[in-house]
Amino acid sequence: MTKPVSRRTVLAATGVAATATAGVASARVAFANEPATPWQEAAEEQSVSFDTWQTSKAWSSGTADGVGVVSDGRNGIVVDQAIDTISYTDPYTDKTSEWEIATWTSAEVSLEFGAAEIIPSWNVDTPAGSWLQVDVQATYDDGEKTPWYCLGRWASGEGDITRTSVGDQGDGRSSVTTDAIAVKDPAAVRLQAYQIKLTLHRKPGSKITPTVWRASALASFVPQRFEVPESSPGEVGVELDVPRYSQMIHKGQYPEYGGGGAAWCSPTSSQMIIESFGRKAREEDLEWVDPDYADPQICHAARSCFDKQFEGCGNWPFNTAYAATYKDMDAVVTRIATLTEAEALVNAGFPVITSVAFMESELDGSGYSTEGHLMTIIGFDENGDVIANDPASPDNDAVRHIYKRHQFETIWLRSMRKNADGDEVGCSGGVCYLYKPTDMEWPDIPALRH
Repeated sequence: MTKPVSRRTVLAATGVAATATAGVASARVAFANEPATPWQEAAEEQSVSFDTWQTSKAWSSGTADGVGVVSDGRNGIVVDQAIDTISYTDPYTDKTSEWEIATWTSAEVSLEFGAAEIIPSWNVDTPAGSWLQVDVQATYDDGEKTPWYCLGRWASGEGDITRTSVGDQGDGRSSVTTDAIAVKDPAAVRLQAYQIKLTLHRKPGSKITPTVWRASALASFVPQRFEVPESSPGEVGVELDVPRYSQMIHKGQYPEYGGGGAAWCSPTSSQMIIESFGRKAREEDLEWVDPDYADPQICHAARSCFDKQFEGCGNWPFNTAYAATYKDMDAVVTRIATLTEAEALVNAGFPVITSVAFMESELDGSGYSTEGHLMTIIGFDENGDVIANDPASPDNDAVRHIYKRHQFETIWLRSMRKNADGDEVGCSGGVCYLYKPTDMEWPDIPALRH
């Protein structure tokens, strides 16, 4: 239901899954007469590494150039002393502005496996007159490095820069697909390490500064799989109290931000979860919305998540960055391996925003097909089936659905599927957004372990 269709297809086909379309076994046969790579034997194993920086100790482990650490109930980094002044020309407005900058660069993170994909996310406060750029550089298993890839230029408002990802980045072996770095052929080369760099911008001569409260990075490898094993229900029968909002009632609204309807599943899902934790959009944030439109906060969320280069609201870390603009909210992009992990999150009080793709026949009761959609697990019924808030519903009252357990875990956790034309295409392989108040702790699951 969302714009991310093409990038997710490309991502999974080139970076997350094995390259042979006939399956992992065929991929191994294809290399039978060639020197073995280290990654062929691990082609059926999923691996996830989640790293995050949010404590004083973590921030101190990186290299700070003009950046200082502050504490306000939680620890973050700010511009302490600018190290340079740069010019930035906004590619969408042609406006050139001067900005003071300071940078923070993580120590190199070594991975215990070869990753095919890296997705960063960030939580930052950007008052007017400031913004953040996030870059990642990875190291291949042969020791060569990728370029420094820009994974986003972010500000919560629109007065200083146009919020955007950056296209046309690659070196022949890896590339950026909107919000992720993906290798071209994971059977031949993988990513063995990476660094993340944050560049904080502010108007020259001012005391304004972005405050970065959290930086995270998900490095992972998901094998090519059209099916996933059926899981057994664990502790079920829990349903969280989450508001229900339909994206479809906004169809045709604000075409400059994607036009509502099918394009707004991601911000609609985000807003439902943000509000489930008691956070609300401020009245002044909604003053621009047509008063005849229901649920104006969904319009605000779509505008706040919109990625100009992508021309959509489905940029994963842009959604988590938006969620973190609410008071004392924490948000990350990560990858779940099983519905058991989702059960642990729900039982601890955390809904799970999932990235799915499916034919109507693959998800009973959905009533539609999609090449890319976001919906939220809010519980599990007594049979272990998934209770979901699905924004691709005709109205708010229709948003709550119960979907069959194995059907849901298949459309979410697989990395490959067949579309309506019978073509084999990629899908997200368990990617999700997780949001929480800063005073709550997530359960100890692999997707959040660092």
